[in-house]
Amino acid sequence: MSYTTNGKDLLVKNEEVKMRKLILGALALSMAAMNAAPSFAADIKDVGASYWASREINAIVDDNIMTLDSASNFNPESDMTRVEFVNALLKVLTNDNLDVTINNIFSDVKSSDADYANILRSQQLGLVYGYPDGTFQPNRVMLRDEAQSVMSHITKEKATDLSIISQFSDAKAVPAWAKYPYAKTLSYGLYVNYPDASELRPLDALSRAEGAVLLAKLRDRLGLVKSQYLGKEALLGVEHLNVTKKAECNEVNITNHRNIIKEGNALEVAFDERFKSKEHQAGDVFSFYNKEDIVTEEGTLLIPANSTFYAKVLEIKDPRWFNKWARVYCQVCKVKLPNGQEVALNAKPFYKNYELKESAWVNAGKLALYTVGGGAVGTGAGVGLGFIPNPEKIGTGIAIGAPVGAAVGLATGLITKGWNYDAKEGEEIYIILLDDASIAK
Repeated sequence: MSYTTNGKDLLVKNEEVKMRKLILGALALSMAAMNAAPSFAADIKDVGASYWASREINAIVDDNIMTLDSASNFNPESDMTRVEFVNALLKVLTNDNLDVTINNIFSDVKSSDADYANILRSQQLGLVYGYPDGTFQPNRVMLRDEAQSVMSHITKEKATDLSIISQFSDAKAVPAWAKYPYAKTLSYGLYVNYPDASELRPLDALSRAEGAVLLAKLRDRLGLVKSQYLGKEALLGVEHLNVTKKAECNEVNITNHRNIIKEGNALEVAFDERFKSKEHQAGDVFSFYNKEDIVTEEGTLLIPANSTFYAKVLEIKDPRWFNKWARVYCQVCKVKLPNGQEVALNAKPFYKNYELKESAWVNAGKLALYTVGGGAVGTGAGVGLGFIPNPEKIGTGIAIGAPVGAAVGLATGLITKGWNYDAKEGEEIYIILLDDASIAK
């Protein structure tokens, strides 16, 4: 290779590279700032960005689950009424259009009431019940323990240890009938206890801000809800991943209940810790994580950063003679999101035959070492053989010994055993989904 660039041209070239790096750096910083700043569609006058429940309130209002008053205020500190809770809960469950098939049994609810249909929907589904005296009392304040009871009632059953309540300073204030609902919802993370994290305040009224947080948490974990309380699943749109162009599919179905990453999509994950094939065997469990959020091109967050992908070793083929490298076969079985939600996966490394092995560059490097080493030995031998009979023939010895030694080194490299597979902590690989992955909202 020859270079014709003079010193002046090279200096200009270096300055252009520096300027390009500065521009790219500035663009990266500006994009990071744009991504870091929260963006909400709602224009809420009485909820600033620093308000403790701002994110959840904005999200709930953006999705029309809760609404503003005529002055664009959310009134976060106001008490939430029973009918407000019912209206919002039905929207979260996508059952606000459910056909009403029951008769009205409440003496204080009339067909002319704006919330008449939703109150009957709630009764039909078994969400928020009325009172023994035949009333519903729609404008009565919703208490915190009542809200927790509803959350417990509509979520899937699980083994629950009542002792979880004891970690709160006012555990004794939880009514006997509410102990199981509280224990269950606490274990699911479906609760709110601001501003004092050590208190439950079960008998206090539920504020609109607290209701928004509780409902936002439920919406993010619809997979916990029993199927009979959820509305029919509807496809909202098809979005796309762009992890690698080699992926067989890039589509993600977005529904009102879940996000479905279609079979054939590729994901990029990194080793949680160093992995050496010679230290593992079939049946071993290890893990990956994703360094960045996995987000569709359209902006839907699918898998938050630092989620844990659990994998199982299926088989390890040890290195063999004639430069046959170790091969690792594994299956990624599930991913655990930072909020504790687990998603079943069926994925394997996105490489030929779904195998993990050292790259061609490592292989080339190994053979190069043998070749260079052989060349050095051959050179030395050539010098020695050329020097003994005639010092003037040293050059000839080198000319003959170097290529012969290199050839012998290369041949030696080719007939040795291959190397084991060794992945460093944080080393990234692609995996491919062999089945759809369903992430409940």
